[in-house]
Amino acid sequence: MKRRVVVAGLGVVSPIGNTVDEFGRNLFAGVSGVGKITLFDPAELPTRIAAEVRWTGPVLRDRKITFGLEAARQAVETAGRPDGKGGVSMGIGLELFSMEDLAASRRPDFVPPSGRADRMSFLQTPSDLCVHIIAHRYQLTAPPMTHVSACAAGTDAIGAAFRMISAGRCDWMLAGGADSMINPLGVGGFCRIGATSTANDRPEKASRPFDRHRDGFVLGEGAGVLLLESLDSAHARGARIYAEILGYGNSFDAHGISEPHPEGRGAWQAMKAALAEGAISPEEVDAINSHGTSTPKNDPAETLAIKRVLGPRAAKVPVCATKSMIGHLISAAGAVEAIAAILCMNAGQVHPTLNLDEPDPACDLDYVPHRARDHRQRRVLSNSFGFGGQNASLLLGALDA
Repeated sequence: MKRRVVVAGLGVVSPIGNTVDEFGRNLFAGVSGVGKITLFDPAELPTRIAAEVRWTGPVLRDRKITFGLEAARQAVETAGRPDGKGGVSMGIGLELFSMEDLAASRRPDFVPPSGRADRMSFLQTPSDLCVHIIAHRYQLTAPPMTHVSACAAGTDAIGAAFRMISAGRCDWMLAGGADSMINPLGVGGFCRIGATSTANDRPEKASRPFDRHRDGFVLGEGAGVLLLESLDSAHARGARIYAEILGYGNSFDAHGISEPHPEGRGAWQAMKAALAEGAISPEEVDAINSHGTSTPKNDPAETLAIKRVLGPRAAKVPVCATKSMIGHLISAAGAVEAIAAILCMNAGQVHPTLNLDEPDPACDLDYVPHRARDHRQRRVLSNSFGFGGQNASLLLGALDA
């Protein structure tokens, strides 16, 4: 018999807050975290804006490791450490060369680093380094799991952890994602394929999901980690329960490297699978946290997929886009947005979608423009649709539903 799985701890580092409380306040207030890039000089790039994390503490050479460790710390602190076999499942960003290291390696007097840690992190950081540090820090004995499914990685990580606990293979897990690509190669690469907004003169207005005048996504950074455990375990130790994971669905439509299937085929399959696993009908879905990237092709495709899943009810179900405030956190997006969906569900509000001034006629659902709205929600879908046709969806539920 499958075990019920709940969320007992949350941790977040984001462009609008580095604690869950701060993140939640700014989320409902509709605060934008987008501004001019300060982490490097972007003067020669078409995109010179991003949603940076305002971080004042110590920073490791790889920012995403710093963010991932802090989000995991918060999740354990809010939940307490459960008994039993623990594990970690994380979506981690694509690895990029460090420009500073690359320049150093080309100097005539270059000497390769000799220390073990320096050798591992020179030029790039191994994808699993953050995961192994978390596993060691919290003495997690299950084999660590690393997910690199691009923009769907954080959601895939939570889904995989959910199934590990549900099947009895782990008692509890830390699950989420961490990413930081606000560097010359990260921003430059997305500029090269025309994916990012060039609204440099109005940063806070640049991320505009479902709006007629959107021109690309805004790159963000950060981390989100959820502590998952079995319902019986959480009850036994008196843990606070934030939500229940009811279902998880993923798909791979392989339509294109950087664009979704035009009819949202993979997105529809992922949402449908999540509902099927949770034994929830489309009529019971109360809200959707959309992938909502603010790109010309993604937003209409996701709209079509939602319509196909929900049928005639689609126009009545609120759909919000967290990326309008925090930008696109790539491998961390799904985890941070799942936390946003949980906060909305617990608050009885749907957070706003910023900058939706003139809806695209092809995007004709209720996207909750500009201001948060009171709305009771007990079953919520959280969507993540990645490059290469990698799609994932979580079905979240209130425990008393």
